[in-house]
Amino acid sequence: MDISTGICYNVWELKSVSEAETIIMRLEVKNVGFIYQTPETEKEALKDLSFQIEDGEFVSLVGPSGCGKSTVLSIIAGLQKPTSGEVLLSGQQINGPSRDVGYMPQKDQLFGWRNIWSNVTLGLEIQKKDASYYEKAEMLMSKYGLHDVKQMAPNQLSGGMRQRCALIRTLVTDPDFLLLDEPFSALDYQTRVSVSIDTRSIIKNEHKTALLITHDISESLMLSDRIIVMTKSPGKVKSIHDMGSLKNIPPLERMEQEDYNRLLKGIWKELDIHE
Repeated sequence: MDISTGICYNVWELKSVSEAETIIMRLEVKNVGFIYQTPETEKEALKDLSFQIEDGEFVSLVGPSGCGKSTVLSIIAGLQKPTSGEVLLSGQQINGPSRDVGYMPQKDQLFGWRNIWSNVTLGLEIQKKDASYYEKAEMLMSKYGLHDVKQMAPNQLSGGMRQRCALIRTLVTDPDFLLLDEPFSALDYQTRVSVSIDTRSIIKNEHKTALLITHDISESLMLSDRIIVMTKSPGKVKSIHDMGSLKNIPPLERMEQEDYNRLLKGIWKELDIHE
């Protein structure tokens, strides 16, 4: 979307062939459809869903309730196979769970009987990683302010610190692509804003690519490079909004921009469930 004009466009149409050839495509969702089967009937959750995410992008996926956002995440994570179409990660088709894809759920899922260090390194234990990964865990915890709490129990930390631990736990296994499933929804508003900005900063600093599922349009506008809007069920892409010049503005300062308010109103209108 050209935020100065309010016009949506396919970003690929604006690039020359030579420019497009230099793009590293991290994720490609191609004509994906998904049908849920039940003993009584079947439900079409997704229909001809297509979008792409470039290397290093932070992209949000928004849409009406029941439009299939969580199904999209499950398919990208390799937990479900699409009924039609395909999903490619770095050019390779996703056919099952991959260590290249990290997942951050709605709740932090920290285990109360393990201290913060053993929670953060749980994935390394399960995957039987070597010492270099534990060294990376030490580095990340020190880098992002968790070194002094590594021997503490999860219930001794604030909700925001617990979410940071959950993010570092996801990062220590070194995935290329991160799936964020409304990871801030359980937090109060003030904490949510702070933690979401903190999460985006860490992901950008670590040069990861991310897809965020959220119901909060303001959150997506603060954090994203692009926003993908889905239609009501069966879900497909309704529009893609490029944040343009807002990408280079810190999240909280974006809220003060005229283009922010224009996009906010525009996306709310697109999500009108009565249309």
